[in-house]
Amino acid sequence: TPDEYMAQMQEQVVNRTPSLATENMFGTDYGTIEKVSYYSTTLEKDRNVNVLLPAGYDEDERYPVLYILHGYWGTEDSMVYGNDKTVENVGNAIANGEAKPMIVVFPYIFASKDMDVVDAMNDVSNAAYDNFINDLVTDLMPFIESNYAAATGKDNTAVFGFSMGGREALAIGFMYPDLFGYIGADAPAPGLVPGQDWALNHPGQLTEDELSYTTEMPYLIMMGAGDSDGTVGSFPKTYHEIMERNGVTHIWYEIPGEDHNSDKAISSVTYNFCRYVFRAK
Repeated sequence: TPDEYMAQMQEQVVNRTPSLATENMFGTDYGTIEKVSYYSTTLEKDRNVNVLLPAGYDEDERYPVLYILHGYWGTEDSMVYGNDKTVENVGNAIANGEAKPMIVVFPYIFASKDMDVVDAMNDVSNAAYDNFINDLVTDLMPFIESNYAAATGKDNTAVFGFSMGGREALAIGFMYPDLFGYIGADAPAPGLVPGQDWALNHPGQLTEDELSYTTEMPYLIMMGAGDSDGTVGSFPKTYHEIMERNGVTHIWYEIPGEDHNSDKAISSVTYNFCRYVFRAK
């Protein structure tokens, strides 16, 4: 069960990424990154996305899929070429047998019909980020499943995000537990629920009561954040506390001494999450 699985995983969480986990190791094949475009019926335009295919990618196989969502102001390139070394983190885990070979998808999550690039942190931009959930489910996921050797179903589908991407990952996980079996959020931004000042007048994507599950839930929900985060502050811990009150089993931990954009904080949650996905079944 999710409760049993997360109880096992909680014991294995480390709050510091091992030193070699994010290094580009000589002789290690980190797979192939393809930048492609898909047509979004939600936004009525073409959208770019980076797709990381695992080493030895074989069209005759079927690979689970991890969607990784960037933060505010980011693009589909942010988590691919950033200093947090996400590609190396995942690739080393696969090469060491600590994670299953997987397809990793890095989309652009600013989903506005009228604007191609975010120009301000405001309610209009927040709504565009929130609209990504519709682009993801309606357009991007079918594109990936039609064009790549992707395994389907919640057992084989995960979403992970940083900051604004973390907030969107949580919303996706609570709204679509039938589609996503693994949910990860690193320093998730405020605005998932109402009454959070950083999100300006954003009413919240969900009420506090809606941060709960009824008939089914993901196998894994993991959240982490630096304990010295000066950008999102204590909001990630607030989500943790709401989930606790609602009886939602999840893994929560803090990275000592790290701020919001700390590579060590980002890589820590990535390190733990990518090693636990796609293993519950």
